[in-house]
Parts: sequence; structure tokens; C-alpha cells
Amino acid sequence: MKLAIAAAVFCASVVPAFAGTGENVALAKRVFTEIYNKHNFAMAATIYAPDFVNHGLSRDIGLAEDQAAAKAWCDMFPDLHVDVVQQVADGDLVTLMWVAEATKPGTAEHVKVRGITIWRVADGRLAEEWSEFDARKALGS
Repeated sequence: MKLAIAAAVFCASVVPAFAGTGENVALAKRVFTEIYNKHNFAMAATIYAPDFVNHGLSRDIGLAEDQAAAKAWCDMFPDLHVDVVQQVADGDLVTLMWVAEATKPGTAEHVKVRGITIWRVADGRLAEEWSEFDARKALGS
């Protein structure tokens, strides 16, 4: 029994995690810290692959349309802030569960929405995205 435990501990210590998973998580988090929280849209050029695809429920969009949507959310909610509350990385995939909070324009109403985003990383950039959140709740409809 002691030998089996020792072997399991040894194997766990010498088998590396997927290469780059920590870097991939850090890259994915920059979408929220740099783009949504700081409104630093120029960072998209260093975060996303030029041929990035956001796979929507009804259609896919490229980087330009994705970033136009991000800008629209930030313009609609100037105090928008997004926090990552959970993360999972496996190989070239990163999944972040996040909470976005803002004040509805023209009101004092606080809006809080939870979402989940999965990204595929290729060559150090975000290449694909799948997201889910309740946009109607954010918009109050």
C-alpha cells in the first residue's frame, strides 16, 4: 500500500500539466481585465488571432464584429466591471465563468449577469470563442 501511494505521488510530481495552460488562462482573463474593465480595445490585437471566430448560437462572427459588440456593451454600461469567478484549462481550451456588474444608464438600477466563455488558444492568441450569458437580463428586457 505504501509503495502504491509513493508511486502515485512520484508520478504526479513528474507528469507535467498541459504546457501553457497557465499562460492560456492569463491570456483569456485579459479579455475582461484589459478590454471590458479598462476599455483598452487596442489590446485586442495582442489577445486575439487575426482569424478569430466567435461561434454564436445563430451565426459566427469575426474579430471586427466581436470587438464592435464589446465596445457597444462598454458604451451602454460605462461602469461595466467583469470578474472571473471560476476557471478551467485543458490543453488549448480555457473556460472562464464570470460575473459582469454595471449600473443601468439613466437609473440607479444595479445589473448583475453571470456568463461562461470557452476559448481555444492557438499560437498564444485566442482563436475561437463560445459564450453564453443572459443578454436580456443585462438589457432589462
